[in-house]
Amino acid sequence: MKRGDGIPREHSGPTMADVAKEAGVALGTVSRVVNGEQVGEAFREKVLAAIDRLGYKYNSSGRALRTDETNTVAVIMPNADNPFFGLLVHHICLALGKRKRRMLLCLTENDRARETELIQMAQQNRVDGIISLTYNPDLVIPENIPLVTIDRFFSVSVPCIAADNFSGGVMAAKKLRELGCTRVAFLRAASELPTEPKKRKDGFVSACVEMGLPFEVKAIVEEKDSFSEFDRFLQEHMSGGRLEFDGLFIGTDSLAWIIIKKLRELGVRVPEDVQVIGFDGIRMFGNQEYAVSTIVQPVAEIAETCVHTVLFRHFSNVPSLIILPVSYAKGSTTRE
Repeated sequence: MKRGDGIPREHSGPTMADVAKEAGVALGTVSRVVNGEQVGEAFREKVLAAIDRLGYKYNSSGRALRTDETNTVAVIMPNADNPFFGLLVHHICLALGKRKRRMLLCLTENDRARETELIQMAQQNRVDGIISLTYNPDLVIPENIPLVTIDRFFSVSVPCIAADNFSGGVMAAKKLRELGCTRVAFLRAASELPTEPKKRKDGFVSACVEMGLPFEVKAIVEEKDSFSEFDRFLQEHMSGGRLEFDGLFIGTDSLAWIIIKKLRELGVRVPEDVQVIGFDGIRMFGNQEYAVSTIVQPVAEIAETCVHTVLFRHFSNVPSLIILPVSYAKGSTTRE
């Protein structure tokens, strides 16, 4: 039979046009969703729901041959056992899944040489883009693959996605003052590289100076056994069995947990004697209460922005630095 004679085609699956009709959107909108291009979230959800209802499938391998794409994005992280990194990986995977993309997860275990090897491996696998949280000072950015970094600015041609670390520092200082603290300190262990998280200290110091709130800073380069320096710092500021500070802002929630343990070993009660605010927004067991009172990074939004940016068709027009807002959340280490 010829097409158009009124006889339906057999074994014909749903088409992109069928999806558009089912979702009540234009055909071009369906195409943009399927190809991972920018589209309003409400339209994206309609299209994805219609795809699920109809069981629509498209030939991703054929598309890769036609467009030289693999539908794969490499995600390079220091590790996955740090709760913040693990949460970030989780949300990046979800954001890629919404766009029918796969994640190639690469863990450096803080090995700088391995970071370079993983970038090269991603190039060899012809990934469509790279999302990287890296600490290698000598890392060479590939020119032929879109790369987005988290927390570290390389150049105007490499987009960096980060939380508003400076505002987070300001927020922590003002919250400690609001809670009645009269002498505070900032503690941080971090890479020697100039990264966005270092602005947490700048915001904290700026707010303390503005409010006339006495403060001290203890910032160390994170290395093996470097945490012993915090032991000495705390012991040096003990007087008559009491800590000289009644408020602490600590660079990460993970470090805050370590410091709180050391304080308790010294007989200092948290939050009765000293109130503690961390940074990141880590929750106990991943989805329960906050481990400490904290400045919360918008992890889901960071992940969504990274994925959208690295897959954006006009990558060269993306801003070099995208800052997302933070918020404060009470845990068990402050006295609201």
